[in-house]
Amino acid sequence: MAGARIRCSQAVQTPRREEPSGETGDAAGSLRELPRWIRFYLYGMHGLSLDVLLSSLHGVSNHRDPKLLGFSSPYLCVVHALNHFLLEKVYAQKKSFRGRPVVFHLVFYPSIYIGLQLLIGNLSTLTEQVRVLSGTQLAVHYLLALYFTQVFHRWVSRLRYRSSGPGDRGDGRPYAPQGLPGLVRFLFFGMQGLLDEVIFTSIFHLVEKSDRSLSGHTSPWSFLMYGSCSFVVEKLYLHLRFVRGWRTWQRLPIYVCFIYTWEFCCGLFLRQFGACSWDYSHYPYNVMGLITLLYLPGWVGLSLYQDILSNVLMRIKVCTKEGTDLGEERKEVNGELDSKK
Repeated sequence: MAGARIRCSQAVQTPRREEPSGETGDAAGSLRELPRWIRFYLYGMHGLSLDVLLSSLHGVSNHRDPKLLGFSSPYLCVVHALNHFLLEKVYAQKKSFRGRPVVFHLVFYPSIYIGLQLLIGNLSTLTEQVRVLSGTQLAVHYLLALYFTQVFHRWVSRLRYRSSGPGDRGDGRPYAPQGLPGLVRFLFFGMQGLLDEVIFTSIFHLVEKSDRSLSGHTSPWSFLMYGSCSFVVEKLYLHLRFVRGWRTWQRLPIYVCFIYTWEFCCGLFLRQFGACSWDYSHYPYNVMGLITLLYLPGWVGLSLYQDILSNVLMRIKVCTKEGTDLGEERKEVNGELDSKK
């Protein structure tokens, strides 16, 4: 009897193991590598933004125009995306240069990068004469190669994508997961704004001037304007949808009113310095040539697209280490959850 009591007391005192709640598996399994379509989109925008920046700097050095007009095209956007995919493969060869990082970062990668840029330049001109880079262009491309290998590729390799997004809690309650940092979102929205303007102006040139090169223009000032405006509109989206529960048709008037106000204020400020790159004076229903109701359908469409982009960005997170293996990342997540338990 005494032995039975001891065994019973031991059984009572032995802590029962808790069944896994599934939180660990969900947290670890929900992260995966950034999908190709997102990388393609990001690479294209990034390359187009560099086109605009470099061409605007070249223009201001020659003409001293405060509008800082820069040029690119949807064609080049696609070419840059494909080029970045190739450079992504080249950057992955960094593992083969262990113990020799200087050779990879200062010689191997820049050589391939400059060769690809020279090839793209000759393909874009489509002339029989081979294009040769000048000393200044060679130096610029070399600096860009260092930027890619030291900053851009490292940053992209840290991005992970959640399989669950806003509103996927499962209990009917909407929620907004934490995504990219604010500065990164601002940069993304700024590049998106440059892409929007280049596409719009290229289509305008195609329709009005039959320009099949689809060359479009924009300005780095638009980068700041779109980046800041979209950043605020996203905050409105998060508050109006996830806090107040407003539907799309309720949010759209708020978006459009803010966009028109922001465009007017930014244009009025830039006009004081002769840096405003747009003038709607020849369009009907314009206010001081800075805004026009003729573009209302376009702003409505971009506002709807803004919500889609915000949902995508909320699925992306930045890992703490470059190229962190997903298995190691799951272990880190498991460790954090175990410590919380």
